[in-house]
Amino acid sequence: MNPQMMIVNSQIDIPTQGDNHVIDLTQDVRQAVAQSAVADGLATVFVVGSTAGITTTEFEPGLTDHDLAAAFERIAPRDAEYLHEQTWHDDNGHSHVRASLLGPSLTVPIVHGQMTLGTWQQIVLMDFDTRPRTRRIVIQIIGNGDPS
Repeated sequence: MNPQMMIVNSQIDIPTQGDNHVIDLTQDVRQAVAQSAVADGLATVFVVGSTAGITTTEFEPGLTDHDLAAAFERIAPRDAEYLHEQTWHDDNGHSHVRASLLGPSLTVPIVHGQMTLGTWQQIVLMDFDTRPRTRRIVIQIIGNGDPS
């Protein structure tokens, strides 16, 4: 029997605190992959919005609660001048710059029904906005179904 190509879409809504809040999405994405019945393919994880991003990292407090925020503060400081803030009269110019640098999505290969993540590699959402939000995460899985 030939495997069947399929596309499966799901979404989750995640409450965040803003201000560099990092949330581990790995289990949510694993669950979506398992429910999709895709054996071999790709899982794309995308955050809707322009002040948050998606990446992989080791989800441990020193890194997620301090080091990443400190690095982004050096790259795009909160108190720098941003023309975006003059345009919209808000306070999140740095949030947009940080999210643009990180990017809104990540694609992970699926092999034999499993994501190919390393032992210490988790999929994370990083919310850079200046206030708490509810973030919509879209997970799109494409690939061949299990022929068994």
